[in-house]
Amino acid sequence: MPANGRRHASLDKRPWGNAYPSGMVVNTLCSQEVVADATREAWLWTTCDDCNAEARRVAEAVQGAPRLSV
Repeated sequence: MPANGRRHASLDKRPWGNAYPSGMVVNTLCSQEVVADATREAWLWTTCDDCNAEARRVAEAVQGAPRLSV
């Protein structure tokens, strides 16, 4: 999610689709509260290193969690 000149990651609920609309305040995985920027140019910004590291940690934890069968 682009904000503050970087692409961040968040676990906040997205109100529509797979994105946060411009102007929405979002809590990031790097412990910041930022305002989303959903413009095309913003998606070209570099990724926040702290969000990237935390997103990878979260993904690894999810992959290692036991799955329930239904």
